Amino acid sequence: MRIVVQKFGGTSVGSLERIENAAERVLRALERGDRVVVVSSAMGGETDALLDLAHRVSEFPNERELDMLLATGEQKAVALFAMTLRRKGCPAVSLCGWQVPIVTDSIHTKARIKRIGTQRLKNYLSEGYVPVVAGFQGVTEDWEVTTLGRGGSDTTAVALAAALSADCEIYTDVTGVFTADPRIVPSARKIPCISYEEMLELASLGARVMQIRSVEFAAKYRVRIHVRSSFEEEEGTWIVPEDEIMEKVVVRGITVDTGESRITVVRVPDRPGIAARIFKALGEAHIVVDMIVQNVSHEGFTDMSFTVSRNDAQKAEEIVRKVAREIGAREVVRDDRVAKVSIVGLGMRSSYGTAARMFEVLSKNGINITAISTSEIKISCLIDEKFAELAVRALHEAFVEDQEELKVEEGKQGE
Repeated sequence: MRIVVQKFGGTSVGSLERIENAAERVLRALERGDRVVVVSSAMGGETDALLDLAHRVSEFPNERELDMLLATGEQKAVALFAMTLRRKGCPAVSLCGWQVPIVTDSIHTKARIKRIGTQRLKNYLSEGYVPVVAGFQGVTEDWEVTTLGRGGSDTTAVALAAALSADCEIYTDVTGVFTADPRIVPSARKIPCISYEEMLELASLGARVMQIRSVEFAAKYRVRIHVRSSFEEEEGTWIVPEDEIMEKVVVRGITVDTGESRITVVRVPDRPGIAARIFKALGEAHIVVDMIVQNVSHEGFTDMSFTVSRNDAQKAEEIVRKVAREIGAREVVRDDRVAKVSIVGLGMRSSYGTAARMFEVLSKNGINITAISTSEIKISCLIDEKFAELAVRALHEAFVEDQEELKVEEGKQGE
């Protein structure tokens, strides 16, 4: 008998009526003969409301206490979900992360899953129950409550699917993964099938459909994910291994991330070990650094810029200012008005001229590039935030509107 993990996002459980709708999906899966494990996010807006409460108490809330607070959002949702299933005649039981248990490391607000105990879940399934598991949360070896970061319920769902050798369905407020954000590009197309690697890049570059760590789990354990709408019956997007992708296009999707900040350290002494001191300090604070640019040295000094999540920008700036004083840098400048626009596609591996074409499109639209980063299947450019939507529309038109021109034949390079 197939086990399926069904994950419902905040909009899917945003009201009692929507929980009813989600519960009906669970019942339909049971009627098909599946055994179901539900993973639920907090009700829509709940996490933001809890964060607001915390920041009204303290500008910088203690992260351990913040996890204790935020975890209550999912606890509320799973209890209501289980009650709804029970009222409909379906045996169900709600479980917090620590009750599964989902064991994590001890990095509060950004914890990573170390292992999952499956025996309790398997027992409930064999007894005919539907376990309704709180997403986004776990517990340390010392029984401290942790959370997995925003979007962490996706990671919970995929990790549970991996542990149970199950399929995974992600129910959300969109009908799948699109070639660009439809709110920016009305002509954006739903992607029927996308590889783990492409989805990983899209998730890390600003696509909000899946959390990046959930895709990492899926790729590692080859969990096939179906991203689909909670409110419509149509097929969504399948996230699968690369060898299941029949059509490799040069560019699968365009993303933009306006949630980053650029920090520049001005007039840094250009000698060995300086960059290590800056980025070691940030690493010790669990701050992820993205794009890094260092200018050519002049008279023994250089400027160094990098981007971080805007949520970490203030903390990162304080850390870098301290290091800058120690190493004798002139000043630290922070810019929150930046955006990162990216193109992603497996076909880039066997296509040349893609970067030149991207830069040309941005240039024709008067958009200046201040930093560039690349991988085998993506190119990212840092630009002024005010041009973000224009850049996405222009790149989508150039790379996606006429996919027939951009398809890559196996063993050949594109134009």
